[in-house]
Amino acid sequence: MKVNRIAVAALAAGSLVATVLTGCSQSTASDDPTTTGATTPSGPAATLTVWVDANRAVELQDIAARFEADKGIAVKLVQKEYGDVMKEDFVKQVPTGKGPDVIIGGHDWLGLFVQNGVVAPLELGDAAAGFSDVSLRAMSYEGTSYGLPVSLENVALLRNTALADSTPGTWDELVAAGKKIVDAGDATYPVLVPSGPESDPYHLYPLQTSFGAPLFGTASDGSYDPSQLLIGSEGGEKFAAKLVEWGKQGALNTNITGDIARDEFAAGKSPYMISGPWNLPTFKDKGVDYAIEAIPSAGGGDVTPFVGVQGFFVSAKSTNALAANEFVVKYLGSEDVQLALFEAGGRPPALTSAFEKASASDPDVAAFGKVGLTGVPMPSIPAMGAVWNYWGATEAALVNGKAGDPATAWADMATKIQNDIAG
Repeated sequence: MKVNRIAVAALAAGSLVATVLTGCSQSTASDDPTTTGATTPSGPAATLTVWVDANRAVELQDIAARFEADKGIAVKLVQKEYGDVMKEDFVKQVPTGKGPDVIIGGHDWLGLFVQNGVVAPLELGDAAAGFSDVSLRAMSYEGTSYGLPVSLENVALLRNTALADSTPGTWDELVAAGKKIVDAGDATYPVLVPSGPESDPYHLYPLQTSFGAPLFGTASDGSYDPSQLLIGSEGGEKFAAKLVEWGKQGALNTNITGDIARDEFAAGKSPYMISGPWNLPTFKDKGVDYAIEAIPSAGGGDVTPFVGVQGFFVSAKSTNALAANEFVVKYLGSEDVQLALFEAGGRPPALTSAFEKASASDPDVAAFGKVGLTGVPMPSIPAMGAVWNYWGATEAALVNGKAGDPATAWADMATKIQNDIAG
């Protein structure tokens, strides 16, 4: 896909700048997947409005122009700052008819969107077969698909190859290996795990799940079932005891915030770190030689990190829903668009064929993506609102040796979460 970066200025001249894209050449290839079998939809305005962030606005210009040339329906790209403001504006404006037809967003927004009735089910059809299971699960709510996956993001283990030539097979062996490097005077920390005063359940989740203590069970359709709170299982209590042990060993430290962990690893002060791809630019700038690998199991079971997925959703109030669905699935879901968005943001594409091509040119994407395929979607269900505070506070107390009996503390946490979910 051709990328016209000069046009950034036209899109960056404000948070709500509208740009109607016209004048690009029409696709004529008979085997073009974006045009095969398409039925030209129409609507009162014959225009689709798409809310998109600055990182991806330019990359969508060509495909928007192609859609207009193919279908006679203009696509107006409106640049919005990605985050809570975009999400909340969508929830507020859609019911009034003032919102966009299509919005880009994180899958963790989906629960809010469905609860407020602002997002429409998406008919992926045969296109679904081209996407990874974890990305499709993330974009589904109670068994219904609502979004087209675009990119994935997750944590993995980073190893400083100058300090450690291999990664042990278990987490405890990794901690022991890291302590030897510290004892030899070559590092300060055996391993770095981003935390903070209230711990960081997101980064610790892969270790927790290896004890057989996932947060929720799942329903038959693959969606999370908040009535099955599994965090309080026997495996969770074993994990709680390990948090105390790792705190005493210095493998976990609630004074090590995410920024501190990043900077200390970048300074070569630890052989291992749990991190996401967002820290790679810093490590590259500092000249760290690293390897990206799976996180070793701590409890003997499967390690399943949370996976975040970004994608496109169609408004429940779109006046041209058929066109919006077709634009999202057949155009934004095409390989060239997924690769263009990968080049813009550096996140592994959700479309399998695009991921394979991106992996061939970028080993970091290949490594993070491989770990991500073993993960699970971060739950987007409303019950998560009852989870984070109790979860993090309990973990922090255990790491700091202030929770008393670990099994009792973990069980109390689970009870509080269950009570809050029950209302």
